[in-house]
Amino acid sequence: MIEFILNNKKIRTEAKTGMSLLHFIRENQGLKGTKSGCKEGDCGACTVLMGTLASDTVSYQSITSCLTPLANVQGKHIVTVEGVNLKDTLNVAQQAIKDNFATQCGFCTPGFVNSLSGLALKPGTVSEQEAIDALSGNICRCTGYKSIEKAAHEVAHKLQEKKNQDNELEWLVQNKFVPSYFKEIPEKLKAIVNTKKENSGVLVAGGTDLYVHHADTLLDQDIQQTEHLVGHTIHINDGICTIDANVKVTQLFENKDLNTYFPALKKHLRLISSEQIRNMASVAGNFVNASPIGDLSIFFLALNSTLKIKNAQGETRLLPFKIFFKDYKKIDLKIDEFIESISFELPDENTYFNFEKVSKRTYLDIAGVNSAISLKVNNSIIYDAHIAVGGVAAIPMYLTKTIRFIKGKELNKTTLTEAQELMQTEITPISDVRGSEQYKRLLARQLFFAHFLTLYPDLFQLKDFVV
Repeated sequence: MIEFILNNKKIRTEAKTGMSLLHFIRENQGLKGTKSGCKEGDCGACTVLMGTLASDTVSYQSITSCLTPLANVQGKHIVTVEGVNLKDTLNVAQQAIKDNFATQCGFCTPGFVNSLSGLALKPGTVSEQEAIDALSGNICRCTGYKSIEKAAHEVAHKLQEKKNQDNELEWLVQNKFVPSYFKEIPEKLKAIVNTKKENSGVLVAGGTDLYVHHADTLLDQDIQQTEHLVGHTIHINDGICTIDANVKVTQLFENKDLNTYFPALKKHLRLISSEQIRNMASVAGNFVNASPIGDLSIFFLALNSTLKIKNAQGETRLLPFKIFFKDYKKIDLKIDEFIESISFELPDENTYFNFEKVSKRTYLDIAGVNSAISLKVNNSIIYDAHIAVGGVAAIPMYLTKTIRFIKGKELNKTTLTEAQELMQTEITPISDVRGSEQYKRLLARQLFFAHFLTLYPDLFQLKDFVV
């Protein structure tokens, strides 16, 4: 039995837990405002809001319902575009879209409305950048986006008035951002019993990869949720960061400590996925997907991370992440095992980190080639390094030979040029739809040098690496 609130209606259903939320909303509940577009989490036409109760407050995030298994909404408040409608007028997001002529064919508009309504429900005021971030997973093929940007900025501007409000939700209701029934949701969610239902079906975390390929297959199946097996917290202790397997990318994005240690973290994560996907995708889910171009795999390989793996009997083992990937889509994980957490040493004042990615679209696209580096330099000598490259082999590549070569050498043009030449013997790209072997080798070369141009702009210039 799955129990949750859909808009202002309590739902109790025996539907299969593997069914996508999009299918349930449209076919079981007849709410057609949520659109079925790409069914891959790219277009945002199926965007809904998911509210989670914490103490007496419900926090809301935008998600793509096409990739969300029904099991993941147990005890939540799900809001479709019908659920943000006011009785006798447009809400603020809808009015801003109308006033700025930010809709044409209208197919994508419900997703934009929901994303902007979710923006309004974020605690405190929001910046124009946060408003654009909120729409990062919504695609429009008609308007050219400028009118939508204006609408988003208008909503963000009006939300400045929310500053220092004692009761933000009451203010949002009074100012026509959301309907009044939102005030009743905390008590309604408290009345729902959150039972841990364990099944023997497919193990699913966020579903952002699995449901791209298998949503129709899982429609008539029950699934097993990772949240019943692993935690969802980021721990920092004695210079070591430990990230539970079920931590979502948004938690990385918003974590103040991680943003202090990695000042460019938000910039890097914006390259990886939209806000909707960041709200859903788990860290370990990206690992077990085992894609050769998995962005987070490359990211954490360069941090020389360690996995903590657990089996059904509660036994655990530690495994260096760099030996986790065995072959294409093959990983060092037995049938009864799962990742419990990943840990890594936080950078000190002599350690620098960078992530680079090239894809057909700059943002939110699957990488052609991606790369990350963690580098320790003291007195111009490289005394530790970890480099990873994706899209150039059957697995995410940890460049063992290249790393061994540069350790102990002076950080200069000669060292880097020779290291890049060695890297070319270590990688084994193939020609496919994302590019030819020659093109991928060129990208790997350019991204390798891009790390040093970014991290040491006073030491290196682009002309140093031009053939």
